[in-house]
Order: sequence, then C-alpha cells, then structure tokens
Amino acid sequence: MLRLALAQLNPTVGALGENRQKILASAQDAADKRADLFITSELALCGYPPKDLLLNPSFGAAIQEQLRQLAQDAPPDLTLLVGAVSPYPEAEQRGDKPLWNSAVCLRGGKIIGEFYKSLLPNYDVFDERRYFASSRESGGFTLKNIRVGVTVCEDLWNDEVFFGRRHYDRNPLEQLRRQGVDLIVNLSASPYSLGKPRFRRELVSFSSRRLEIPIVYVNQVGGNDDLIFDGASFGANRRGEIMAQAPSFQEALVFLDWDGDLQPGALTPAPESAEAELWEALVLGTRDYCRKCGFSQAILGLSGGIDSALAAAVAVEALGQENVRGILMPSPYSSEGSVTDAEALAKNLGIQTAILPIAPLMSGFDNTLAPVLGGPPEGVTAENLQSRIRGVLLMAVANHSGALLLTTGNKSEIAAGYCTLYGDMNGGLAVIGDVPKTQVYGLCRWLNRDREVIPDAILTKAPSAELRPGQTDQDSLPAYDILDGILELFIHRHQSLNEIVGAGYNRETVERVIQLARRAEFKRRQAPPSLKVTDRAFGAGWRMPIAYRGEF
Repeated sequence: MLRLALAQLNPTVGALGENRQKILASAQDAADKRADLFITSELALCGYPPKDLLLNPSFGAAIQEQLRQLAQDAPPDLTLLVGAVSPYPEAEQRGDKPLWNSAVCLRGGKIIGEFYKSLLPNYDVFDERRYFASSRESGGFTLKNIRVGVTVCEDLWNDEVFFGRRHYDRNPLEQLRRQGVDLIVNLSASPYSLGKPRFRRELVSFSSRRLEIPIVYVNQVGGNDDLIFDGASFGANRRGEIMAQAPSFQEALVFLDWDGDLQPGALTPAPESAEAELWEALVLGTRDYCRKCGFSQAILGLSGGIDSALAAAVAVEALGQENVRGILMPSPYSSEGSVTDAEALAKNLGIQTAILPIAPLMSGFDNTLAPVLGGPPEGVTAENLQSRIRGVLLMAVANHSGALLLTTGNKSEIAAGYCTLYGDMNGGLAVIGDVPKTQVYGLCRWLNRDREVIPDAILTKAPSAELRPGQTDQDSLPAYDILDGILELFIHRHQSLNEIVGAGYNRETVERVIQLARRAEFKRRQAPPSLKVTDRAFGAGWRMPIAYRGEF
C-alpha cells in the first residue's frame, strides 16, 4: 500500500524561505501520519505565477538553493514531489528557454529526480512559453513497487476525447499509460473561475475512467495579485469516482491510500451553491491581496448603493470589522437614503464610518474653473468632478491611515466605461470588478438568506450615481439584465454585433453597448486589478488594443 499526502498550500510569490518552511511543516505532518509520498502544487516553492521574476537569473539560483535546503531538512523516509523551477543547461545551444517548470523529487536529503512540464499554456492569464522550455517526454518513478507517473497542471488538459479535439500535439497522459504507470499525480496551479472546480473534476474523472488509471490532483490555494486559486484538490480512482476531496479556498493536507486503486478518503463537500462559491473566492482574494501586499486595514467609499455594500461585506469577512472603515461623502444631489442606508449597512457590518460632505469642495472647484470654462462646470464635467473629489478624499484617508483603498465598481460598469478615472476608479483593488451587476444583486440576496446584512432599502432602490438631481443608472445604460446579457455574448463568447442581434437583442442597443465597451478600454488599462472570478476578466488575460478600428 502507498499512502499519499496532498499538500494544498498557499504560497506567496517570491517568498522562497517562507514557502520552504510551509512545505517543510506540512511534510513533517505528513510523515507523522505515516505518508509515503508528499505532493505539493505547481511551483509551490516560488508561488504561482512568478511572472518576470523568472527572467532574473538570481531568482532561479535562489530556488535551487532552497530546494537543496528543503531536501536536507525534510523527513528522511518521506518522498517529496515539490513544484519548482529547474535550470535547462542545454537551452542556449538548442535555442530554447533556460528553465523548466518542474516537479522535483526529494528523498533522504537529496534531489533524486526531476520531471518537467510538457504542455505550456499561452491563453487567458497564462504566458508560460515566455519563460519555460517544453518537455517532449513524460515520466515517473517507482515507490514501493508502484509506478507513479508525474504531470504538471496543463499536462492534464489535452484529452482529445473529452474536449473533442486536441489543444496540443501530444497527450502526456497517453504517454504515461503506454509506460504502464499504476498511478498519475498532477501538480497544479489552476486559477479559479466560477464553475471551474466542477469542470476540473469532470475532466479528471473522465480521463481516469478512460485510461483506467487513478489520478491524484493537487491544486494551489490562495490569492496572488488578481488571481484566486481555490484548491479543491482531489483523487479519482480508475473508475473515475472521487475518492477524496480537499476543502475549497483554504489550506489542507489530505491523505489517500493506494492499494491496487485509490481507496476512499476524506470528502469535503464543495460550496453549497454558486453564490457560496463566489463569496468564498472574493473573500479569499481580498484577504490574500491585502496580506501579501502588506496591508492589514482597508477603507472604501460607502454611497448607500449595492456595489459598495457588497464590497464592504466582503472586506469585513476578509479582514475583520475592526479593520474596515467606510467613508460617506454626500453631495447636494445625494438622497437622504444615501447616508441613512450607508449607516444602516455599517451598523449591520459593525464597521466605523466618517462623513465628509463635498459641497464646499464642489464650490471651490466651481470658482476656480469658472474663468477658464466660461462659467461653473456643467454636465459630465461637473459630474466627474464630484467623483474625483471623492477619490481625492479617499486617497488622503488611505495615505494617512496606511490602509488599502478598495474600489467598488462592478464588471458591468467597468465594461461600459460607466466609471470615472481618478475618481471612483481610485484604489488598489477592485473587489467586485469581475462581478456583473445582476450577479451583485444575486450575491447580496444570498448574503441575506439568514439575516439582514445588506439593508433592504439598498436592494430595492433604483441604482444611481447621484451626480445630478433624479439621476439613475438607466439614464445612461440599458437595464442591467439586458446590458449583462449583451456583455456576456460580446466579452465571454466573442460574438459579433450581428450574432448578438440574432440572439434577440435590439440592434441599436447592441451597437451602443459595443461602442461603450470599446471606448472604455483606455479606462480599464488604468484601473486597479480586479479579482478574477469569471473565465474572461479585465486583467492579465484581457489583451485588447486601446486604439483600433473595425467592427470586431
């Protein structure tokens, strides 16, 4: 029998010594529980994704030193498979990249083997061909007379039967099957998007059943920049049945026994609903972004609207109510509910607030600009000034307190450019910047399932920026259910104007939404990072030109 320990850890990119200690502590725990093989996630020693840190030769050298230290300090009778980076000495003469994305095998104080990633993704947020060489061969090792095949993340994602086509010219799983392995392990760092954990399980279950080989999948957990990793590591037996499941969105050490096949282990249920899954992702992403960037406190503007309410609720869950502060900044156009609803929210969340009226500052700007503009600012100029005044105040409070300023805009508004540069876009993290408006409402209703978190008045009022008398969002945008439907087809499914119109949407409305989305690209380029929770987010995976022509 072979006992496997699945180490679902939360590394910090670049914190090599800290990550090594985390791996070592988990390996000692595994050894104490009589594990034979300890498996980390992809690039666990340096954290994923390390991006252009990999271009610095000293970074790769430091990883090798940490690997040697880990091998010396690890329990001597435990075999470790650690996600790391390995040098490729022949790269220059072969015209290739100088590094491998590797799974390094440690035992008895030594590095006894290395296995290299074959399939290098270069889509969405991935850019691995920029850094790594691609191995043409897949392999493994023998432990207790059991042949273990080793793969790294994307190596699993080329089952032509499951997908209906090949994404790459080779299939590492088929190579391992031909080698006669008894078990396949996969070290992964698969970023989260809504519904992806279920899809991963379906893929691995299908492949293990088709190949008749059990597969163990170890995924990174935690937030790194805009990416969230959900963990949810698991093992599937040769019939494709899930034998063990690690919890989502938290560190864990899960054990699986192999005795001719994987035996049943601990099964942690997945989040109960899409809303629960999304909530846990946003909370983890916010917590880790703050923690790993050195912030313990956050502030945000509270407008009495639903977006800032949800962002505040996430921040409180992530950081604790004592570490979140709301700033209310009413103007002459703010409704009474703008203040009272925000105060009710703050009371429900248990956070402190401050009120900074902006009318005196608006007057000052009017007086200063009037000689240049030929009169006081009007229209969009006046509206954007209000937002920018608020942005300046929030940044001042953030600078003074050392807190991180969270922006509160949702994906629908960011997509359509219904946001103000250097105003409500100010901040270090867009908590719900990848959550469409309709989903914001759904998540807030889910939050209120047991008690009122988001005041009912916030849920039921017409959304408004309140920058002029009687203003609502629908003065400038289509109804959000229509807007989000069009954006889904345009952004996520890459459909053309005619295809979207063919889906039943009004042509004039579709033309307007596409024009808004295209014109707002320069704003998105200057926006803070948004936590990625969909398969097409405005961030590392969104690479649209700012200036272009053509109806695409």
